[in-house]
Order: sequence, then C-alpha cells, then structure tokens
Amino acid sequence: MNWEEYMIPCMSKTLFGLECPGCGAQRSLLLVLKGDFSAAFYMYPAIYTLLLFFGFLGLHFIDKSHNYHKILVRLAVINGIIMTAAYLYKMFIF
Repeated sequence: MNWEEYMIPCMSKTLFGLECPGCGAQRSLLLVLKGDFSAAFYMYPAIYTLLLFFGFLGLHFIDKSHNYHKILVRLAVINGIIMTAAYLYKMFIF
C-alpha cells in the first residue's frame, strides 16, 4: 500500500511553491514506523522531539496526578528551535 497517496498536501507548497517548517513531517513519521530512523531524521530533524512532545501531551491529558506543563513548554521550545534551524538550513544552505 502506498501511504503517500493519503497524505495531507502542504498548503504553503501548493499555493505559494514554498515549503513550510512542517514539510516532511508526515513522510518522516512513516519512515519511523517502517524502522528507518536515520532517514526519518534526515527527512525531518524535529521528528523525535515532536514525538516526545505528543507523547507527553497525551500523558498530560491522561494522567492528571502529575503536572507536565514545564516538560511540554521545554519540548515545544526545543522543537521550535530545531524546526526553525532545519527550515533555514533547507531554504538558504541546501
């Protein structure tokens, strides 16, 4: 089955021809699920911090006895930095 046929297209790339900072995240997630971890990182460097973020976000909603706010904020900041750096690298250096 070709999963790429069912992926959501990037509106920024479709409308303006420019990739957004999130371009490649879906394909990278598929690569993680297939077990190709290094290719997933090269496709979208923020994939692992993004997965950690969503994991802790799920815990935040499920486990009300612990406060995950600080961890979520830190992961969001780290993820934002990685996404921005990778986007700038892709747009101006690569």
